[in-house]
Amino acid sequence: MSEANSYERYSRQIILPGFGKEGQQKLFAAKVFVVGAGGLGCPVLQYLAATGVGSIGIADDDLVALNNLHRQILYSVKDIGLSKAERAADILRQLNAEITITPYNKKITTQNALALFEPFDIIIDGTDNFAARYLINDACVLLKKPLVYGAISQFEGQVAVFKNENERDVSYRDLFPNPPKDGEVANCAEAGVLGVLPGIIGTMMANETIKMITGIGTSLANQLLTYNASTNEVYQFSLPGRTTHSHSPKTKAEFLTTDYEWLCSSAATDEEIDADTFRDLIEKGDVDVIDVREPHELPKANEFSNIKIPLSQLPRNYIEIRSDSVVTFCQTGSRSLQAVKILKGIFGTEKKVYSLRGGILEWQRRVK
Repeated sequence: MSEANSYERYSRQIILPGFGKEGQQKLFAAKVFVVGAGGLGCPVLQYLAATGVGSIGIADDDLVALNNLHRQILYSVKDIGLSKAERAADILRQLNAEITITPYNKKITTQNALALFEPFDIIIDGTDNFAARYLINDACVLLKKPLVYGAISQFEGQVAVFKNENERDVSYRDLFPNPPKDGEVANCAEAGVLGVLPGIIGTMMANETIKMITGIGTSLANQLLTYNASTNEVYQFSLPGRTTHSHSPKTKAEFLTTDYEWLCSSAATDEEIDADTFRDLIEKGDVDVIDVREPHELPKANEFSNIKIPLSQLPRNYIEIRSDSVVTFCQTGSRSLQAVKILKGIFGTEKKVYSLRGGILEWQRRVK
């Protein structure tokens, strides 16, 4: 592309006071790595590519699914079943052919994170699970790479910037010192999410990245911004200084041996049963099936008899459980594992308690 055409493409931001050609050149020279090409990653990637960030890396090992499309508007129905990372890269190249976009169709792990992040200036966390968030944070702290963080659930989202330049800068672990276990915090598949919310939060994340690169405006460094799409309430908090955390790796060698899945997992996974075993238990009878979801959650479980006791009420309402065998279920099998732990603490060995692996979504997929 000629210099004249390049100027025409970016002219509306080049003419901004304090931005200019210098700001555009900083964007061209920048290298940004985006982890996750889903709800948050899509708007981040679209705006970074459109604004002219020179080199963008995309890591995601997931495939496009129909239930992604209400919020991941980078994709269409023609993309279902294709790699998110590779498809996103193809679409973004059509948006802006003068930048470099490199897809990585892989999951970020302790074995590849440091090498993947090293060549880039800024890391953006668009993931949807705690194991990945702690892993990405710790890698950025060790590499002293700035991290732009975002998260969404139902109608609420949050954005923060962790600069990681020195020991005074806060990190994700200062925001959430103790990793939650599976099921303690519901993800989008469990709790749902308003389709426009990832677009709003993802655009904020892109904005913070652009400000960091160009030096314009006021950064959210060491701040947390929260937004409620239902009420339009916005709050901004100053985060406390960095502290020492017991699970935080101090060296790259420690990072390579840290098991992030274990830190954020439930100890009750050996009590899961699959759909076939669950069907056998139902057919034999003498089993109480407990739906630990909130009353408003869909889809409804009409295929079998069940008792509705939300997880938060289980310690008080367990008296409804009378059978010797108990199966708990939720959307995807995370909260039901927590329910198993609660019920085992109440009943001990008096009852056999199981969690339905994959939850009602997997069950309905299997029986249809």
